[in-house]
Amino acid sequence: MRASSQFADATAGVVWIHSSPAALCPHIEWALTSALGTPAKLRWTAQPADGSLRATSDWVGPVGTAARIAQSLRAWPVLRFEVTEEPSEGVDGERYSFVPHLGLWHGSTSANGDVALGEMRLRAMLQAAQELGKYNSYDLAAEIDRALGTAWDDDLEDYRIGVDGLGAEITWLRRDVG
Repeated sequence: MRASSQFADATAGVVWIHSSPAALCPHIEWALTSALGTPAKLRWTAQPADGSLRATSDWVGPVGTAARIAQSLRAWPVLRFEVTEEPSEGVDGERYSFVPHLGLWHGSTSANGDVALGEMRLRAMLQAAQELGKYNSYDLAAEIDRALGTAWDDDLEDYRIGVDGLGAEITWLRRDVG
């Protein structure tokens, strides 16, 4: 008999390849297949924001799969992508966002998809603001924006909705959706 665990064994999520050169598409599918342990067959469509290609795929796998997917995709620094992992029993949700000039961002997410900043992280920011603010400029608002992934969201917005307004796959991330 298996011992009871306070953590879920499996979870689900979504991977959005917002922008990829056509030549990388088969390599991305191979990387996803490796990370997921099952064949990844993506349907690539035009990305109107920059003329590249985009694709979306749901996934189911063990907790931590989003991290494996993000790690495998960041091997191509020209991609724009996001990977989410749903919260599950005993485990917070996660979101990874990658933008070429910003790199990889990671945040914990609540059940409704909001980025959640933990108590200790907020306390460290406040302490840094108090200590460093005496001697240097410390921009607490900028640190909070960085922790929330604001620059990544700003960059990815046109890729999420497309310049033609079609393909708004991630409406829950859009700031103007209530």
